Amino acid sequence: MSSMETEMEDNGTEATTKTPLQIDVKVDSPSACERHVVVSIPQSELERYRREAYDDVAPKAELPGFRAGKAPRRLVESRFKDQVAEQVKSSLVMDSLQQITDGEYFSAISEPDFDYNAIILPEEGDFRYEFKIEVRPDFETPNWNGLELRKPVATLTDQDIDAHLARTLTRFMDGDAVDGEIVAGDRVTLNARFEVDGKQINSFEEEVVAVRQNLSFGDAIIEGFDALVVGKKEGDTFTATFKLSDSAAREDMREMECTAHFDIVEAKRIQIDDIGTKMLDELGFDDVEELRNFVREELERQFEYHQQQALRKQIVDELTKNANWDMPEALIRRQTSRELQRMVLELQRNGFTGDQIKAYVNASRNNARESTIRSLREHFILEKIAEELKIEPTAEQYDHEIQLIAEQNDSSPRKIRARLEKSGQMDAIRNQIIERQVIDQIAQSGKVSEEEDKSFLSQSTTTSDIDFAIAGEYSEIPEAKHDNDPAAVPGAPKLPEKE
Repeated sequence: MSSMETEMEDNGTEATTKTPLQIDVKVDSPSACERHVVVSIPQSELERYRREAYDDVAPKAELPGFRAGKAPRRLVESRFKDQVAEQVKSSLVMDSLQQITDGEYFSAISEPDFDYNAIILPEEGDFRYEFKIEVRPDFETPNWNGLELRKPVATLTDQDIDAHLARTLTRFMDGDAVDGEIVAGDRVTLNARFEVDGKQINSFEEEVVAVRQNLSFGDAIIEGFDALVVGKKEGDTFTATFKLSDSAAREDMREMECTAHFDIVEAKRIQIDDIGTKMLDELGFDDVEELRNFVREELERQFEYHQQQALRKQIVDELTKNANWDMPEALIRRQTSRELQRMVLELQRNGFTGDQIKAYVNASRNNARESTIRSLREHFILEKIAEELKIEPTAEQYDHEIQLIAEQNDSSPRKIRARLEKSGQMDAIRNQIIERQVIDQIAQSGKVSEEEDKSFLSQSTTTSDIDFAIAGEYSEIPEAKHDNDPAAVPGAPKLPEKE
């Protein structure tokens, strides 16, 4: 979660060998999760940084009429004044930020928010700048020892495996074209366009869904979806009117009436009469027993997740009873996308299918704001407990998480790791590992009673889900706002490269 800390540690070893800056830091708290910081750096430090910058430039400076490094110091300072000023400003800002975030002022959960170009490096006097930053709130760690907990348990029967086997096979089978009217349970390929106040706001092509009672999107649910489709044929059209969710990404469209126009491109029907040699060969299994073992292992992983979530909910409900801190709206909007991405990774590592994941994600999207606030509060508390218990993931634990995700995506761990690193989601993996260990430790210290619970195995299949948000997606993880390179000064000579 503390992405800024990670990024600032990547600046290299140079900053750690420098003499610490003399800085004056004033921190105000507009809210529990926000800090307004004013940084003052005395003129003596500005002069030190300028001197060090020119000491680095002078031996390599190439100016007309002089050999490299032989130009008079005064001339070097005159010719490179603007560029050195930018370099000094950049170094002072980044070094002071490093020093502040490494200190004990606060625990940052975002990058500093400031206008770098508006910061002025004075010719004389102290250097001053300010920024806003989102932080983990200050709070007393709630007592987590000896909680009374109920742990769901279940013995999987052959009937449970058979029911899950049927659902598993439909994932891999293409089905036969429907020659006639569509019935409930058929899979239809749809094109759609969505309108608000008569204006098209979005569309999609060739999404495949099962004909069920409801159709769920990331920010809306069409109830009575099956009644709109049953009896139709390929090539037919139909229309549905519904309200967008109050958690839609676009605030101006929340709870607005939306009209969807659907075209039925294709309809297919899956019928499982017998698991023969041909079907097993197509699925990549040698025999029925191997297929059943695969299904059992997948179902066991899913139930383990259900078990963990049941314990987690009881634990965090207790720990967050007094966690009523206000959350900045900017933080909520930004973290919504990250929380959804994290949920997908957690479900993938626990063996859930694409359709199941879409159902979980859409349910969270339709309650995005409240879900994100709850997740942030949980994370702040669990992260603090982890720090106190000195819990930190090992390389082996990262490898294990990535291996499970790779298996569910039918991909290689190397590709999955590269994708996660590129998208900035490795911190989500870290948070999953840490929070799971904290929950396990709290559960071990608690008074746990077991109770038979198979509700997970009989979850309703009345809703089909499409991974699509009608009013648009929440913003992705933002790029870093600031880098370590000073801005170029138009018309000024280029500074010599550092060795």
